[in-house]
Amino acid sequence: MTDPTHGSLPAAGRAGKEAALVQAMFDRVAPRYDLANATLSFGQDAHWRRVTAIAARPDGARVLDVAAGPGNVAVELLARGATNVTALDLSEAMLAVGARRGCADIDFVGGDAQRLPFADASFDAVTISFGLRNLTDPDGALREFARVTRPGGRVVVCEFAAPLDPVFRHVYRRYLVGLLPTIARLVSSAPEAYRYLADSILAWPDRRTVADWIVAAGYHEVMVKDLAGGIVAVHRGFRR
Repeated sequence: MTDPTHGSLPAAGRAGKEAALVQAMFDRVAPRYDLANATLSFGQDAHWRRVTAIAARPDGARVLDVAAGPGNVAVELLARGATNVTALDLSEAMLAVGARRGCADIDFVGGDAQRLPFADASFDAVTISFGLRNLTDPDGALREFARVTRPGGRVVVCEFAAPLDPVFRHVYRRYLVGLLPTIARLVSSAPEAYRYLADSILAWPDRRTVADWIVAAGYHEVMVKDLAGGIVAVHRGFRR
């Protein structure tokens, strides 16, 4: 029987996005995920992960990394002193790649970011990198993050954004819709997923909207740090 999700792409925006399509897409991407990310970001993805981990203030903390993929951010969190990291992802293939790396202090858990299988106030910090825009209800997911974050704990949201400089924004847009899909055909196990990547970045709301979602979810003192000329925005807030 043919899998109806095979080769299909989720909607770029919120309307019509299906979790099953997102899961199937990342299952296809998993075998060459790290190579594709490093190539398409010109090696910047490692720096973005480090900034995300540092922003979470993980020293001595129990951290939940949502949409964790193969656990790259989880490894950075441990390197900066986290006592334990739970890496949650919807894609079983991504989790399998991470589990094969054999890091004893990372617990790989299959689960939905919008219905977290954890008790209230379970974690000192929650992180998500380049995963919020893939959810059907991102502001609802942030409320789930707040539910499992202890009072005074942190949330860190690392996500693609639109460069603030109009000239650079135009150049970046041309890269997304032109060059990126071409490169993806050479380095990815599922190059069609990178067409979705470009479309979902262009459909994603601005920094202010994301910050407002974080505040509405139950966090305060929300600040934003731009990376790579505004291609990436790292939001951090503290649980009330």
